[in-house]
Amino acid sequence: MNKTEIKNIVECLLFVSSKPVTSRKLSEVLGNVKEKEVADCIEELSKEYSGQNKPIFIQKVAGGWRFATKKEYGKWVKLLFSRETTYKLSAASLETLAIVAYRQPVTAQEIEAIRGVSGSGVLRGLFEKKLIKIAGRKQAVGRPILYKTTDRFLEYFGLDSISDLPPLEELGIEENIEELKDEGKTESD
Repeated sequence: MNKTEIKNIVECLLFVSSKPVTSRKLSEVLGNVKEKEVADCIEELSKEYSGQNKPIFIQKVAGGWRFATKKEYGKWVKLLFSRETTYKLSAASLETLAIVAYRQPVTAQEIEAIRGVSGSGVLRGLFEKKLIKIAGRKQAVGRPILYKTTDRFLEYFGLDSISDLPPLEELGIEENIEELKDEGKTESD
């Protein structure tokens, strides 16, 4: 297979996939094509799409690649898919999800200590939406369940990895940062 063929196949696979696809997965599908060659093709495709002033681009998200639309075309896409079920997250869900994202892995008890209210219903809802998952059990009395975010979380928020989250300091909640850090030290000790 020559490079043009590989690039065309990669473009086709990214186009038809409903989820982000990793370079490794594309390499497996292509058989004897190295992951580095696939990554190079994706990079070339990405440059081509960004250089042509197209309404779509190749986005790195959740450790993989996918086609995405530019924000200015969002209202049209939304109209097309308006009948499909989407979910909005409540303030309690967003707050809980933020705690999980920034403190993961984290127990329900640790989340409740930070929020000041019981969150079992909220955790269940986030789990059902596949935005969080069980990450194991904490080595503590009672061995409570640990939660962490999923790849679906990354997709939902358009992040490639958790490290792409903005630092807490940038969120304008400086007065709460030290409190969160202090609570984390006492609970994990």
